[in-house]
Amino acid sequence: MNAVEPIPPDAATVVLNTIRRPIVMVGPEDLITFANAEAEDFFRSSAAALAKQTLAKLLPFGSPLLTLVGQVRERNAPVNEYRVDVSSPRLGLDKLVDVYVAPAPEMPGSVVVMLQERSMADKIDRQMTHRSAARSVTGLAAMLAHEIKNPLSGIRGAAQLLETAVSDEDRSLTRLITEETDRIVSLVDRMEIFSDERPIERQPVNIHVVLDRVKAIAANGFAKKIKITEIYDPSLPPVYANRDQLVQIFLNLVKNAAEAIGRRANGEITLTTAFRPGIRVTAPGSRDRVSLPLEFCVIDNGPGVSEDILPILFDPFITTKTNGSGLGLALVAKLVGEHGGVIECDSSPRGTSFRILMPAWKDGFGNPASDGEQSQ
Repeated sequence: MNAVEPIPPDAATVVLNTIRRPIVMVGPEDLITFANAEAEDFFRSSAAALAKQTLAKLLPFGSPLLTLVGQVRERNAPVNEYRVDVSSPRLGLDKLVDVYVAPAPEMPGSVVVMLQERSMADKIDRQMTHRSAARSVTGLAAMLAHEIKNPLSGIRGAAQLLETAVSDEDRSLTRLITEETDRIVSLVDRMEIFSDERPIERQPVNIHVVLDRVKAIAANGFAKKIKITEIYDPSLPPVYANRDQLVQIFLNLVKNAAEAIGRRANGEITLTTAFRPGIRVTAPGSRDRVSLPLEFCVIDNGPGVSEDILPILFDPFITTKTNGSGLGLALVAKLVGEHGGVIECDSSPRGTSFRILMPAWKDGFGNPASDGEQSQ
């Protein structure tokens, strides 16, 4: 068997820069000797500037992360620590990270530090909040449909009758009443989608066929001047889902990405698919824990989402658009949740990434794969 060729240093840097977690190497004197692109964002400083500082200067006084680095050097063994508080005016308030620290065997005294800004459990808890918000708007939509649409039809009819009897000067007012009534009815119609609680008809779906269709719609419409890149895993199994609803989910996300990019030069949207085993959640209405190994991402290089909006991004009526209704991402969260999936958003000034985890089709069965474990 031929020996595996070592990865060239420049290629290793490219690999580390593609990992969407902050990674730094700390030398024997606690000076930063390497920082990937995510670390630059996390510490809000360039790699060149970070290389002139010690880790202690980047972290709050007495940070437990410094103690972990010392333990790794002393024991020469890696450690994991969860929910480490690194909050500071520089890094931000309520900054909790999961930490992995490991020694660099070929560089005595050096350690590698990898951070994850929040655990998957936190993200799944947030997804449960998204589902709860979707359920609340479901009841609101049902009420609006009954209590508002019927009176609006009467108002519209009266305005049309008045239009035939008023002067030309006043006719513009009756038309305004009609147009505004139609606008409200259209908004209520959009909200009625949330009140549809019929079981989803699901089957094995090739996600790449869905994404190709979404890309074709976008490239010939709202994203004509934006480059759309694909990074697909061709060996993925089918996703257990409703094909039309998948198209709706990804069309909303791609349109959202295109609007975020706007007229920026070199705007780019990246669609990715990958297999990520190990994530399991409790299925709605069941005690089984369902595996979510399929990862689908929509990534843009727009200006990012502001920190105050990010925690409530999937709530109904939350929007940064002048004429937006704030229902697009709420609908995406509802549909993903009904499929038993999880959606999350990571954002920085360099761009935004929407990541969806969904169940795969299990050959020979009409249900997604589950591990049969009892939920905790």
